[in-house]
Amino acid sequence: MLELGLKVLISYLVGSLTGALIVGKLAGGIDIRKQGSGNAGGTNALRTQGKWFALRVILIDIGKGVLPPLLLPTLALPGVPLDPELSRTWLMLACASASVVGHCYPVWFGFAGGKGAATAVGALLGIAPALAVPGVLVWVFVLVTTGYVGLATMLAAVALPLWLLVSGLDGRIPLLVFLTGLALFIVFTHRANIRRLRAGNENRIEKAMLLRRRPR
Repeated sequence: MLELGLKVLISYLVGSLTGALIVGKLAGGIDIRKQGSGNAGGTNALRTQGKWFALRVILIDIGKGVLPPLLLPTLALPGVPLDPELSRTWLMLACASASVVGHCYPVWFGFAGGKGAATAVGALLGIAPALAVPGVLVWVFVLVTTGYVGLATMLAAVALPLWLLVSGLDGRIPLLVFLTGLALFIVFTHRANIRRLRAGNENRIEKAMLLRRRPR
């Protein structure tokens, strides 16, 4: 239990290193939580600060999702031996989950973070890189047909456990549990997007749409 608790805590603390706020501090104290949608994520960073700022944010947020599940499960910490009774698979998934939660509710930044999309992508790359392909395909398809980043993110997250069910579990029940929980969490963090979609005032990236109406 000591190994589990400590590694989950470390994963959460790593996830709490919010890319947008780190880059903002390095760029002169910019806090994008006071701009645009008020969210400390890559989409708001892109809209308010531009592509180079957003690129650095996304790289940090993806990286902190990759490292905990990839490195911690097999890493022997000083004074904390590997627990032979602890499943490495469940520990990996717990570390991935903690990093995503840390991104959304960062202890370093007053528990006001992003919506978890980039860090979830990183966690997926650390756990099951092959699943990133169907997720990205769904995300791109929804984005180019609707222009809504939030909708694309939610549908991509929901598509992953469905894809796993269709492609065959083959003993991957823990992964299915993780992906289902992740999808529910991503939908929860995007609840404001859902309200704006229902109200018809959600922000849309017109340039990303392949089927957008062109001016006459």
